Amino acid sequence: MAGHVLIAAGGTGGHMFPAQALAEALLARGWAVELSTDARGARYAGGFPDEVPVRRVSAATFARGGVLARAAVPARLLAGIVSAALAMRRDRPAAVIGFGGYPSVPALAAAWMLRLPRLIHEQNGMPGRVNRLFARRVDAVACGTWPAAFPPGTPAHDIGNPVRAAVHERAGAGYIPPGDYPMHLLVIGGSQGARVLSDTVPGAVARLPADLRGNLRVAHQARPEDRARVEDAYAHAGVAAEVAEFFPDVARRLSEAQLVISRAGASSVADIGAIGRPAILIPFAAAADDHQSANARPLMEAEAAVRIPESALSAEVLADNIAAVLTNPEAAARMAANALTVGRPDAAERLADLVESVAGGR
Repeated sequence: MAGHVLIAAGGTGGHMFPAQALAEALLARGWAVELSTDARGARYAGGFPDEVPVRRVSAATFARGGVLARAAVPARLLAGIVSAALAMRRDRPAAVIGFGGYPSVPALAAAWMLRLPRLIHEQNGMPGRVNRLFARRVDAVACGTWPAAFPPGTPAHDIGNPVRAAVHERAGAGYIPPGDYPMHLLVIGGSQGARVLSDTVPGAVARLPADLRGNLRVAHQARPEDRARVEDAYAHAGVAAEVAEFFPDVARRLSEAQLVISRAGASSVADIGAIGRPAILIPFAAAADDHQSANARPLMEAEAAVRIPESALSAEVLADNIAAVLTNPEAAARMAANALTVGRPDAAERLADLVESVAGGR
């Protein structure tokens, strides 16, 4: 056994999925891995290997809740830091890796206090608050989107966003261009779904020419409160559709898709690039510092994706863009090939190399 490391992540799948990919890579190298997260992050820990124990910590965010809830945030974070520090004094990890989100604060703060080797991975082109706070207090910063807007002097490394083993196994899977046969349209809105996609995609599909619409097989991720109306909308349009709150087999669905409609979360963009699929990206307009637009830029510049701002999104606009891809097989195949030039399927191994370097160097 090489030793053990502590991975700290939480909040959403955007933090948890690359953390899972690193855990898989480190386990394969003989490391023991432990995950530190809060109750919300633990909901996305189901995909982690069974060998990774989950340590729940006390954490909170200033972004949600009322006045009383926000006033309690410092106390909850302090309790989490104290608990993490006591645990690390008993069983010192070789390195602590934070993936952003408030649930990573206790582990990173405790590692800083105890002077343990530590690094952070930032998935987005515009770093989040927690990673900005710790960027100068760690031994290395791994960047998923390059360049990332960290201040000069930050020990930044161009690593890429790690993709989970299931995605890595299908990296570069052969693409079947659209044609006069059943085609798969995958609609994903990040780990928590996206209401705007539920509002517009079914209507856009209903506006497609009848022959094109009849060939579509749609898999649409929707929030629980939107699921019934999305199913009804596709049924009314006569389109075969599977609507679910979460797709655990998203790698398979990506590999089978002729077109992907997605938010521009860092993990979604990484998965699309690794497998290589044409995409229509609708960045989340309320994302902090508009980081999803920054995430979408590499695929756009490679001519692998079309970006539609929320302010310009409508069923009509989306229908035109869907038809433009699915009625032009040569262009769709070029987009798929271009996406592969952006993908970084080796990012998990590159990040594992950096972890071992930081752990060994200290």
